[in-house]
Amino acid sequence: MVIIMLGAPASGKGSVAEILSKEFNIPAISSGDIFRKYISEGTEIGQRANSYMTKGQLVPDDLTVELITSRLKEDDVQNGLILDGFPRTVNQAKVLDEMLTKEGKKIDIVVNLETPEEEILERITNRMICTNSDCKAVYNTVLHPSKVEGICDKCGSPLYQRDDDKLEKAKNRLEVYHRETAPVADYYKETGALYSTVLSKSVNRMKDEVARDVINYLKNK
Repeated sequence: MVIIMLGAPASGKGSVAEILSKEFNIPAISSGDIFRKYISEGTEIGQRANSYMTKGQLVPDDLTVELITSRLKEDDVQNGLILDGFPRTVNQAKVLDEMLTKEGKKIDIVVNLETPEEEILERITNRMICTNSDCKAVYNTVLHPSKVEGICDKCGSPLYQRDDDKLEKAKNRLEVYHRETAPVADYYKETGALYSTVLSKSVNRMKDEVARDVINYLKNK
């Protein structure tokens, strides 16, 4: 099974992907986590990716595809996977289709999360992340704060705010998303794989309900 998660930054892709991962027993792979892993290791490819990410820009297609291609060859994804944050451009979507076709696989569903922009900015700018790379728990100082300010509930490590979660860079990320990534939904709509749904506190539809609907859709399909 191959599931693609689409949506603006902080729309809830990772949270829904985590639930789907447990339900279908397949790994959820975040392109951002892959980039940050290479960056933290100080690799040449990580430094190249970081030069774009620190500016709130998309990592170029050729560099992104190079990283994702390597990841898709690993043993744990051979029975299925959930991609969160890739593809981010129509060109990447076409390359992914070619990659999967060569492996005899296809995309089962593209989950497109729609969330109001003001709510997205609130989530991004109030997001705090555990510094422990083995934990990476995510909190929100307004919606989901840790019990002790600045400390992870799960492992006790300090929390931090990513540089690209600050307001100006968050706004820039949204502009880039609307310009570069939003058209990917139109691409998948034409293929018949798109499943658009709202994830927003304003209509009381959050991650658990959205994930349940996706699970039921896939099982019925």
